[in-house]
Amino acid sequence: MVSIRLTGMKAWWVQRVSALYMLLFVLFLLYSFERQPLQAFPQWHAWLARPSTSVAFLVFFAALLGHMWVGLRDVLLDYAKPARLCGWLLAAVALSLLGLGIWLLWILVRLQV
Repeated sequence: MVSIRLTGMKAWWVQRVSALYMLLFVLFLLYSFERQPLQAFPQWHAWLARPSTSVAFLVFFAALLGHMWVGLRDVLLDYAKPARLCGWLLAAVALSLLGLGIWLLWILVRLQV
């Protein structure tokens, strides 16, 4: 019984912390683009190739994927019936999110080269 509460609390924290980071990151982007607009591809490429920017984007997308996982998992657990269907759908969502994470990591690594 206690582990169910901890799981729910961990999911709650993942949702809140990821939402807060994503909000702060978007506000930082808006502020940065207002101060120094990037108008051409070479500027965008140079900006994204900076390690600090790449890490910030990586953390943003990790937060986004974690946020998506908790939300979609909760919806599927509540509404996907029967249980076998729920298991298959959860596996499909997990693989999709993992694929998106790997794809993003590949993009960010290629920017560093």
